[in-house]
Parts: sequence; C-alpha cells; structure tokens
Amino acid sequence: MSAGMWQWLAEGDTVTWGTAAVMLLMSVLSWVVILYKLWFMATARRNVPQAVDAFWQMPDFEQAQAKVKKLDRQGLVQPMADAVAQVDSRAADRSLAQRAAQGQRLMRSLRTALGAAASQLQWGQTLLATIGATAPFVGLLGTVWGIHHALGTLAGSGQVDIAQLAGPVGEALVMTAAGLAVALPAVLAYNLLGRSASQLEAVLEGFAHDLHAQFGADAS
Repeated sequence: MSAGMWQWLAEGDTVTWGTAAVMLLMSVLSWVVILYKLWFMATARRNVPQAVDAFWQMPDFEQAQAKVKKLDRQGLVQPMADAVAQVDSRAADRSLAQRAAQGQRLMRSLRTALGAAASQLQWGQTLLATIGATAPFVGLLGTVWGIHHALGTLAGSGQVDIAQLAGPVGEALVMTAAGLAVALPAVLAYNLLGRSASQLEAVLEGFAHDLHAQFGADAS
C-alpha cells in the first residue's frame, strides 16, 4: 500500500475506516475458506472413490466397514456403511411388515447420511458467494465516499485545480480495485469448489443407491 493510500486512510472518517475494515475481513474470511476447502476437496476426491471401491471389494460386510473407516478420513462414506450395519439383513423369520420397515429405516438413514455429507461438501459456499457478490459494491462505496470526502476537504481550501483533485480521487479509486481483488478469488473458488462438490455428491448418491438396492432389498 502506497504512502498516499496510507495518508488517505489516515485522513479518512469512520465510513472510510469501516469500509476498509470490512474489505479486509472479507478477504481474510474468503482465503481461510478457500484454502481449507481446497485441502478438503483434494482429500475427498482421492478418498471417497477409494473407500467406495474398497467397500465392494471386501469379502464380508465387517471387513468392508473397517476398510471404509480407514480410508474415509472426513466421514463422508462411513455414515452410510454404519446405516447398513444397523439393519438386520438376516431377519428372515420376521413378518413381512417388520422386514419392510427395516428397508424403510435404511432408506431414511442413508438419506440422513447423504444430507450430512452434502452439508460438509457445501460448507463455505454461501460465504464465498456472498463475498463474491458484495465485495465490489463495498469497494465502490468506499470509492464514492472517499471522493465525496476529498471533494469536501478540497472545497474548503479555496481554489481547486485538477492536480489537487487527481491525488485524492485516484487514491479513493483503489477501494474499487480492492473490492474486485477480494471478489474475483471468491467467485472463482465458488465455481471450482462447487463443481467438485457436485461430482462428489454424485458419487455418494450412487453409493447410497447401491447400498439400498443391495441391503434394503434383503431387508424387505
């Protein structure tokens, strides 16, 4: 940040400082979410397909559940395997109504587990979308207010020429550039991470469907 920019902030009022503080907070929050979700998504894109494939390759359900627990570090697949474990698939001696109820409980448990996984995958997306949509307008507010403040200050100094006006106005325009600098990474990350989340949700939905088709049919 240039000395002129520091001087402009130092001479600013509450609105100027408040706008700058909001922009800084938006930037920090955005990058915290971006860096965390980049790590989370990279790990999930590697572990989820491995856990799903390993589940079906195990010779029995107990080994499959243990393998998923080992591979699924983020808990996206494990709750679905746990839901199946709660269903007594050997209930051949039960009535048809009781066995059908088992299949319905499995469906509800899988739906709950899938919803929890989707919430994990979508975490932070609303914040990124909000920052991407509002940061340019916050920066524009800072610019407009900065120009207004500069004009008010120069108006009381007598005759004003273009050289006196160019400095404060140029420094105020930096706020618009700052708003764009905060918004662009948030928008790009929102689109990139949203696509990755959708792909992982599709994998998990397919796994849930296969689990219900296999174990729900046995239960019902």
